Amino acid sequence: MSAAAPSLVGVHPSVVSPALARRIALAAQGLGRPGSAAVGTRQLNQTVDRLGLLQIDSVNVFERSHYLPLYARLGPYDRALADRLTFARSGRYTEYWAHEAAFLPVTSWPLMRWRMDEYRDWYAAHDDSWAAANRPMLDWLLAELRASGPLRASEIEHDANVRQGPWWGWSDVKRGLEALFRTGDVVSAGRTRFERTYGLPEQILPSEVLDAVVPRHDAHRALVAHAARAHGIGTATDLADYFRLKNVDVAPVLRELEDAGEVERVEVPGWSKAAFLHRDARLPRRIEADALLSPFDPVVWERARTERLFGFRYRIEIYTPQPKRVYGYYVLPLLQGDSLVGRIDLKSDRQAGILRVQHAWTEPGHTVDVDRLVALLHRTAAWQGLEGVEATGRGDLGPTLAAALA
Repeated sequence: MSAAAPSLVGVHPSVVSPALARRIALAAQGLGRPGSAAVGTRQLNQTVDRLGLLQIDSVNVFERSHYLPLYARLGPYDRALADRLTFARSGRYTEYWAHEAAFLPVTSWPLMRWRMDEYRDWYAAHDDSWAAANRPMLDWLLAELRASGPLRASEIEHDANVRQGPWWGWSDVKRGLEALFRTGDVVSAGRTRFERTYGLPEQILPSEVLDAVVPRHDAHRALVAHAARAHGIGTATDLADYFRLKNVDVAPVLRELEDAGEVERVEVPGWSKAAFLHRDARLPRRIEADALLSPFDPVVWERARTERLFGFRYRIEIYTPQPKRVYGYYVLPLLQGDSLVGRIDLKSDRQAGILRVQHAWTEPGHTVDVDRLVALLHRTAAWQGLEGVEATGRGDLGPTLAAALA
């Protein structure tokens, strides 16, 4: 990838063109930067720190989603290294419902305690909730973890047959652990073959994290500040969505950040609401990027913002019945330069050693550079440990892409 132009220092405008807003957003996300010859721990950590989180999803038809934002920004890297960082029992990262389920720096865990408290208060106030109705089971699960140390749900279900405690099915064990996870009474203790292990906070988290008390308002301010930096530019709703905050909580925080000079209110023609530009945002003249974006990449996860920035209407069709799908099962937006120019439906056929392009589409009003796409697909196949790329020819771009690959 080619380097973007340097920041236009001191030229933060009160009116930002839609094209510049798009480039600001991509630069803030670390897209379009030069690739590193060797991606190691430092580059992976820097990227996660920039984003603030990696959304987790279990769909594995092409690749699990949390690997893809790193690949889009860094190019090929060792996924086993990412696993050692994110799956570790006690390390730099933990998990919580930060956007959806996500890996995030362990130092961010205290910023989520207000959300844990809200879950706990909600369960306590609703006698008809599952957690309230199953308090004895939750207490039993906590006792099991206290006595045995961190465990996977499947280990607790297996052992329940021979223990003196009451019997519940696996789904109830998992549901109970997830309820405790939401309230912060248990935390992630790493993953094994992608299955989460659960432990008590004092078994896993360092004392400085456990002891940190961040008032609710201060936590919101820190989260909105990070969202503003990570987005570069966005509306109040965009910034609230980054960590799934409520607009009523974000509005006063944004006023504080604006008064402090951390963000600046700007106008983007065509946007119906005011935008906020972060003071450290780069304003590049060009973005040179080639990337396939996960459906859960921060660039595209808020669909209204994606449509406003790129004119790209995006919906996931995984749960849509096959006859009703428009673009395909696992469709990734194709980023070339500073535009989303196409949609590529991918499947890693690991048995055959082939990266399969199930469908390929050109976005209306754009042109796909097929040679660049072919090169990207071959790099992607190699990163996946696959030997080749094949296209079915489905989709308006399909025949051209199939011919180029052949």
